[in-house]
Amino acid sequence: MAMTTTAQPGGGAEAGTGPGKLTGLDLSAALDNLWVRFLPEIRARVGMLDAAVAAYAAGAMTSEEREAVHSAAHKLAGTLGTFNLARGTELAREFELLFAEDCVPDSVSAGRLASLAAELRVIVEGR
Repeated sequence: MAMTTTAQPGGGAEAGTGPGKLTGLDLSAALDNLWVRFLPEIRARVGMLDAAVAAYAAGAMTSEEREAVHSAAHKLAGTLGTFNLARGTELAREFELLFAEDCVPDSVSAGRLASLAAELRVIVEGR
């Protein structure tokens, strides 16, 4: 009598699975673990953007602070993209572009920056 086997999820019997291969569930779990690991750094970057909003509105931002915020927004855009948070990436990129050039603070720009930072915080905390 021939014995038959039934493929079990994650059991390696399916094509493309086995040692060294990640399933969708494994990948999701790995991303969740990475999110937890990097969340303090992500929150710190969002915090930098929040602080930049206040400094920008007050016209008290130095060129070094502007460069640091530009860098934080750039890194945040990439990180959020890694975690499939496309809207967060869009917002961080907009923040990055606004700080790429020397901008003269005005109420319209400051209001837009505040809106971007607030929405980014909601996206990060809502993941």
